[in-house]
Amino acid sequence: MNKKKLNLKISAIIVVCIGLTVCGVLTIMPEDRVNQISRLGVSYLDGDYRVTYTSYSGDKTWFVRNSKVTSEPAKGYYFFWTHDSKTNTKRYVQVPIANTYIEEI
Repeated sequence: MNKKKLNLKISAIIVVCIGLTVCGVLTIMPEDRVNQISRLGVSYLDGDYRVTYTSYSGDKTWFVRNSKVTSEPAKGYYFFWTHDSKTNTKRYVQVPIANTYIEEI
């Protein structure tokens, strides 16, 4: 019984140390570098998605049907094709990765 408690305490200490290390590294690292790391390899494969870009002037939402959303981390943008119901055509959209949310529908 005491051995289980000791193992649990050691595990808790290790988790806390790892968490503090990650927080320390992210605090020291420049914000641009953190953004680059968070954008690496983000691609959403064929499916249905709701892409929302939020800005000070309001939110803009697009629906992606049976298609994919890809990213260009170096440039900081998501790219995708969406259907424009007003003109009944497909449109190519490029939105900044920052403040963009992608939900599978």
